Amino acid sequence: MRAMILDAARTTLRLDTTKHVREPGPREVLLRVHACGVCRTDLHIVDGELTDPRLPLVPGHEIVATVEVCGADVEKLQPGMRVGVPWLGWTCGVCDYCRSGRENLCDRAKFTGYQIDGGYPEYTTADERFCFPIPEHFSNQDAAPLMCAGLIGYRALRFAGDAKRLGLYGFGAAAHIAAQVARHRGQEIFAFTKPGDAAGQAFARSLGAVWAGGSDVAPPEKLDAALIFAPVGALVPAALAATGKGGIVVCAGIHMSDIPAFPYAILWEERIIRSVANLTRADGEEFLAVAGKANVRTTTVPFALADANIALDKLRSGDIEGAAVLLP
Repeated sequence: MRAMILDAARTTLRLDTTKHVREPGPREVLLRVHACGVCRTDLHIVDGELTDPRLPLVPGHEIVATVEVCGADVEKLQPGMRVGVPWLGWTCGVCDYCRSGRENLCDRAKFTGYQIDGGYPEYTTADERFCFPIPEHFSNQDAAPLMCAGLIGYRALRFAGDAKRLGLYGFGAAAHIAAQVARHRGQEIFAFTKPGDAAGQAFARSLGAVWAGGSDVAPPEKLDAALIFAPVGALVPAALAATGKGGIVVCAGIHMSDIPAFPYAILWEERIIRSVANLTRADGEEFLAVAGKANVRTTTVPFALADANIALDKLRSGDIEGAAVLLP
């Protein structure tokens, strides 16, 4: 089969046309991949900013696929079912985190497209316990970004509580989905893009943002919460300064540049900073139900599997509106 392979950090992916299709083991399913989103996490892995990949590696963790073969002891899936495979690919199930509903923090967790080969081949295997049935009304291409951009955005939204005025810093794949869910919940969206990104600001307004501007500009009103999707540490004090008393700033990325020093005054008055780490299976089940009710529509840019490096380059340069998706 064809697969895109990462042999070493800070190198381009290699197209392999002879990779072996691995048969599924116990509790695993063999999947025929229809679409895989290109996530900023993939970029962090390729660029060497996440330092524990299993190399050589097939990246990709926003997978939409059909079950081809079921391994031994598979219980909930059967051939022909369409499923999504997210970043969280396996947990131990016995540690304190797993036993307390926080499997996203499991110290032994394995991640799709990082320690487990992911969605940049024509076929892949996955643990059935970490696969989600995809609602029928989502096409393969449109469903792919839901598996990480959507899930992480949803978990970040939960941490923002019932904030009326919500800031979104970095209006890309995750933010454009989170904005739709937040609008469905009656929240007002204030979108922050790179300074001068008129197209990105227009995109945010088209999805219902009441205001859109550069990240170097203060919003017209104080925010109740802010979600930071861009991997830029300097946005943390900027977001704190934009929030009112008791405001919450949620850092939603897996990697971020160093946060610069900032005065205690912008944290005082019971403002909160917190991060989001990975996801739980409960997040996935809840989000896919909410996405249907909120009539979420993803904006995607398709690429052929062999053009994965082009997609990554465009993501790196900020030249993607919405989400990039590979179609094997």
